[in-house]
Amino acid sequence: MSNDSTSVPRQATPPAGVAAKVPPGSDVMLAIDVGATTMGVGLVTMHGDLIDRDRAEVDLDVNAEVMFARLRELVDSQLERARGHHRLIPIAVGVGCAGPITPQCETVSPLNMHAWRNFPLRERLATATSLPVFGDLDAKALALAEGWLGAAVGKQSFLAMVVSTGVGGGIVLNGQLLDGADGNAGHVGHIIVEPNGRRCPCGARGCLEAEASGSAIEALTGRSHTEPTYEIMQRTGRLVGRAAASVCNLLDLDLVVVGGSVALGFGATFFNSAQETLDEHAKLSFSRGARITPVRLGDRGPLIGAGAVAVRGVHRSRRAQAAHRRAALQS
Repeated sequence: MSNDSTSVPRQATPPAGVAAKVPPGSDVMLAIDVGATTMGVGLVTMHGDLIDRDRAEVDLDVNAEVMFARLRELVDSQLERARGHHRLIPIAVGVGCAGPITPQCETVSPLNMHAWRNFPLRERLATATSLPVFGDLDAKALALAEGWLGAAVGKQSFLAMVVSTGVGGGIVLNGQLLDGADGNAGHVGHIIVEPNGRRCPCGARGCLEAEASGSAIEALTGRSHTEPTYEIMQRTGRLVGRAAASVCNLLDLDLVVVGGSVALGFGATFFNSAQETLDEHAKLSFSRGARITPVRLGDRGPLIGAGAVAVRGVHRSRRAQAAHRRAALQS
């Protein structure tokens, strides 16, 4: 991807579980991933090293303030570890949040988190941390991570998907992460895959999220998506492959990178089924041969993605400040 899309250099992270050696006094991003099931907070360097992290389960029965208080506990803990244990300097906050959102996560309204409706997440985090806050959709953040350091390195155009409690997506086209009018581009979870199917939390029927998400699987089967039948794993793969084919045909893509607890938990059965369906429906000359593959960053991806959102924001801010100084000197 182009520097304007990620605004970060190409540099590999250490394998999962291996701590990076970061010189004391280095800059670090506070990375926050907010999903429908868990909230994670970690520390990500300017080179994409995830050096610390913590997480908590999301309690859907609490109110907005209690939910934010639990997030803030993680935030305060990681900031303390950054400045104390790691002796690093936090310079910005990056957020990847389930949507819908408004630009930069000024407000967030995750469909599966009813406590947060138009919740002013960016303002609350800026007040809590006294740092600049940059935000984006969680799946768009994952697209940044996988394009930067993961399975899509070197690709100028691809789709990233998260198939978990919900279903999200991020689209990189010609090196640019697509934003849309309000920052919500890439919501592949609301492609219709089963006309007149189950009612989706968004209000429509037959959305991919209503048919293939962890929540949908539990509603359909009466059991957790961690205990799937072979048929459910195949069906979920087929539906994801159907949605992926629609996007590949529409946008001339040949790579779909998929993460999330459902997709990765279902493993080869899911991915084989998704690839077969993608092959069946991607028949145009430019989409034929498109492939669907697991994310490479595993469970580090969401936080590295949130860190990438922060790094991108910092670089853009620095460029804007430099341009302002040049204009002032010329005036």
